[in-house]
Amino acid sequence: MPKDSVTLTDNRTGKTIELDLLSPTCGPMTIDIRSLYKQLGYFTYDPGFMATASCWSNITYLDGEKGILEYRGYPIEQLAESSTYLETCYLLLHGELPDQTQMDEFEYTIKHHTMLHEQLLRFYSGFRRDSHPMAIMVGVVAALSAFYHDDEDVHNPQDRINAAHRLIAKMPTIAAWSYRYAQGLPFVYPDNSLGFSENFLHMMFSTPAEKYSVDPLLAKALDVILILHADHEQNASTSTVRLAGSSQANPFAVLASGIASLWGPAHGGANEAVIKMLTEINESGKPLASFIDRAKDKSDRFRLMGFGHRVYKNFDPRAKIIREICHEMLANGQCQNLEHQKLLDTAMELERVALEDEYFISRNLYPNVDFYSGIIFLGMGIPLNMFTVLFAVGRTVGWVSQWNEMMGDKESKIGRPRQLYTGSASRDYEDIKP
Repeated sequence: MPKDSVTLTDNRTGKTIELDLLSPTCGPMTIDIRSLYKQLGYFTYDPGFMATASCWSNITYLDGEKGILEYRGYPIEQLAESSTYLETCYLLLHGELPDQTQMDEFEYTIKHHTMLHEQLLRFYSGFRRDSHPMAIMVGVVAALSAFYHDDEDVHNPQDRINAAHRLIAKMPTIAAWSYRYAQGLPFVYPDNSLGFSENFLHMMFSTPAEKYSVDPLLAKALDVILILHADHEQNASTSTVRLAGSSQANPFAVLASGIASLWGPAHGGANEAVIKMLTEINESGKPLASFIDRAKDKSDRFRLMGFGHRVYKNFDPRAKIIREICHEMLANGQCQNLEHQKLLDTAMELERVALEDEYFISRNLYPNVDFYSGIIFLGMGIPLNMFTVLFAVGRTVGWVSQWNEMMGDKESKIGRPRQLYTGSASRDYEDIKP
């Protein structure tokens, strides 16, 4: 990256320093402040890192103002339309789209890492039957570090890729089994004759007693959702993965930390919150208009979930893609559950109002990817507590790609954020005894 500089003057002392100005491929110019403390003795204060670049990365670029999301330079719209999730995984991991030979080898490798060690079956039985699937995922993924010691040299590029392959391949099995365990259903082993998304649906919903055929539309919808969630720059869970990985922890523990971060309702639980909101609206017996009015009332704490985005100030580009799939599923009558259908009807009416009401339009409060993904999962028959689990399955490749990139950076250091201390000044201890 070509460098320029900016001049910074300390008004208290008159001292002037030059800070390098970094030019990214795309996006805002960035001031390199690494010498700020050494030269002036100052820290910077930026809660939530809203104006701080915590790292460099070649993987994902997004522009919230323009509604742009790109993986390795490829627009998300093109990948969702023409690629597959596994091809997108290859792209994120290796930086380029594969040729046919590379793709065949990659698919073979992933398919032959989908099995879990049999002793992990006992690990599942240690959880309560009503355990949240995300709690199971955190535990099981972390436990993988007890089974795969050969891939834990984080400084070995091939070990890192081997660990990435294992995680991408095994995450759907771990996720499906967390659901099966909670339902008291027998575990279904992976079927390597099926595609990635087909295999997951097979492990989720098939039974030994009946023949199960995966609906092609549902498999395609899931594959697109996984592509859309594969990476999203330096979000909370990805930053967690990078911070945990900076200590040179093993990759399975590092990914478990990302899953834990994703579990938060402000991050990966947003699509679950959408369905809870729709349920609240339906069960209230009140007209939808009353909830629209409440959302517009600044004094009312009620908010419409699944509208607007912290980063995207225009329309979420992922929402445009997934909206078409959502409407196609509903048009094909995928949902057979009456209660679910009522929720879907409410969602579609809410979407219509939001896209036509000037209040929402003027504030760019358009339906986002969480709004539509929640509706699609509901139509698939995926239970509410599995929504964030599906997010984790899709985001796995983003986490391991970001971790692999960081571990290959010779300048990478253990994360050590600073703080603005506001506690008591130095004081002397006083004995409680008189």
